[in-house]
Amino acid sequence: MNLANQLTLLRIFMIPLFVIVFYLPFGWSHIVTAIIFSLAAITDWADGYVARKYNQSTPFGAFLDPVADKLMVAIALLLLVTLHYESAWFVVAAAVIVGREIVISALREWMAEVGQRASVAVSSIGKIKTTLQMTAIIVLLTNIPLLIPIGFVALAGAAILTLWSMILYLRAAWPFLLPAQEKK
Repeated sequence: MNLANQLTLLRIFMIPLFVIVFYLPFGWSHIVTAIIFSLAAITDWADGYVARKYNQSTPFGAFLDPVADKLMVAIALLLLVTLHYESAWFVVAAAVIVGREIVISALREWMAEVGQRASVAVSSIGKIKTTLQMTAIIVLLTNIPLLIPIGFVALAGAAILTLWSMILYLRAAWPFLLPAQEKK
């Protein structure tokens, strides 16, 4: 078990703590939740950095890292929906982000099966989307009224980029999804 994989596992183990702290009946719970999520986001960056720099990439890490990322984001968005359920657009944006992750995960799995995984590799739009998404989640988790509009704008931007990147991935994969007779 190398350091990169340990950081990924740490991120997964932070999720229950993150959920418990979110629901604590104390004024500081949302700030601490945002800090825990921020630390988890830092481990996401760190495990990739360590794996590349120290040649610690493993099949286990390649599998677990995206699972940890998607669990962390999906659970954070579900928690935030409980705070902002009155905002229909917020619920839709959260559903778009989670739904896209499911679609793209399935697409990447399929593309790997047909030997075309590189066709749906992470793009620069995906990296910008992730940055906006993480910023939005951290800001919204603080639940500081003055910052909520900033979080809403960042989440709206992340949702738009989420749709855009999904369309780009689907377009790249489309020729491989069609039966051979439909390609002609």
